[in-house]
Amino acid sequence: MRVNRAWLGLVVLMLPTLLVAMDTTALLLALPQLSADLGATNVEQLWISDSYGFMVAGLVITMGTLGDRIGRRRLLMIGGAAFAVLSVVAAFAVNPLMLIVARALLGVAGATLAPSTLALITNMFREGRQRGKAIAIWATCQFTGGALGPVLAGFLLQHFWWGSVFLVAVPAMALLLLAGPVLLPEFRSDQAGRLDPAGVGLSLVAVLLMVYGIKQLTVESMPIVPAVALVVGAAIGFLFVRRQLRLETPLLDLRLFRNRPFTAVLVALAFAGVAMAGTGLLVTQYLQSVLGFSPVASAVLFAPMGLGVAVGTMTAPALARRVKQTTAIAGGLVGSALGSLLLVGVDGASALPLVMTGIAVLALGTGPLFALGTGLVVGSVPPERAGSAASMSETGNYFGGSLGFALLGVVAAVVYRSRMDGTSDSLADAVAAGRHLPAGQGAELLHTAREAFTVGLHVTGVVAAVVFAGLAVLILTMRPATRTTPAALPDYEATRS
Repeated sequence: MRVNRAWLGLVVLMLPTLLVAMDTTALLLALPQLSADLGATNVEQLWISDSYGFMVAGLVITMGTLGDRIGRRRLLMIGGAAFAVLSVVAAFAVNPLMLIVARALLGVAGATLAPSTLALITNMFREGRQRGKAIAIWATCQFTGGALGPVLAGFLLQHFWWGSVFLVAVPAMALLLLAGPVLLPEFRSDQAGRLDPAGVGLSLVAVLLMVYGIKQLTVESMPIVPAVALVVGAAIGFLFVRRQLRLETPLLDLRLFRNRPFTAVLVALAFAGVAMAGTGLLVTQYLQSVLGFSPVASAVLFAPMGLGVAVGTMTAPALARRVKQTTAIAGGLVGSALGSLLLVGVDGASALPLVMTGIAVLALGTGPLFALGTGLVVGSVPPERAGSAASMSETGNYFGGSLGFALLGVVAAVVYRSRMDGTSDSLADAVAAGRHLPAGQGAELLHTAREAFTVGLHVTGVVAAVVFAGLAVLILTMRPATRTTPAALPDYEATRS
């Protein structure tokens, strides 16, 4: 009965995990339609797409620690209820400002969900093997949701209005609110102190400025403002770190970084996010701008990346029963490096099969890292600090993704411009310029631009391969994490309230 209730509770936890991941990616397809209906300007479109992610990144640290202090189930229920209500508000927004505010508040609610669900898993599954399997399922939901989001959005937009993309979350959150109090345990730390408002403010401002700076570096022609944002964000982040090290009950326990396996896995999660986001950005653009597929078709063709991670995470626990966890993670990363190298050969008639195979192999290899590595992170700390550890993991993933878009996007842009000898800044510019040229010249310009972009994809594949190979070496050189004994974990029945 105990195990059955725990696994039923895991099904409930899968709902917000899946829906939040889908919400993040589904908007990409809905953005053109909703922007036309609401009359959103280019700047407003940017805030509609980014306000959610900014708030999640800025508050996930606070929410992870807050759940440890006020109760993880309570925070999850509050966040789920807010997410459902705000999804309705976003669906029926009547102007861009209303939608921007709704998306930002959805980000606040979304920041409560991921660390709460992951931390609750540590309470519900005391035995290491079961906990590993549960975390693998949790990670699978994240990546499956990200892969299926654009596909679902494409289906909904063909049959309904753009608001339907937001309303999908409402039934799932309603089920969470009904079943959560029955199936999920409550847990809060007995050592929880007062929430540190100054620390919350410092962490929020630091993360927002740094994420903003990273994102804008790739789109601003004059990088002065993004660079200033990065410097100021880093300075505020330094003040946050100093404050946390001096507090008796810090918002974020930075002493966790003294644990080498904990630190190594967090670094690996962040840099794997860099490689995946960078290659994902280039591949989606390649499918649309070079191979000529529509956004919906490109979303379907790109699905093997998300589904590959899902398969990798689901099979990771079985793999870990045959080899050491660190060996499984490092072996998977070597596979990701090989998948990245397949992108170097993309060209000509065999381009599409090679792209799909490359991203599938790359993603499959990261599965053990996301499943077993996340388990190592939350398993390296006492249960009362699981929320804080989970928030660090989520923050690392988000920063990795943002850095990947910025850094590898810049690398690809530099390669493209050098191949075009400064005659074109981007493939999109070349397409626009080609329309105003005679047919022959336009076709020649477009052919040259597509070849230059393809070279950028090749370079990105090499960079990603080097990153994955380096992470494999890092994981192999770390000491195994100390296993937490079952007795140290709270009893599931005793904590269910």
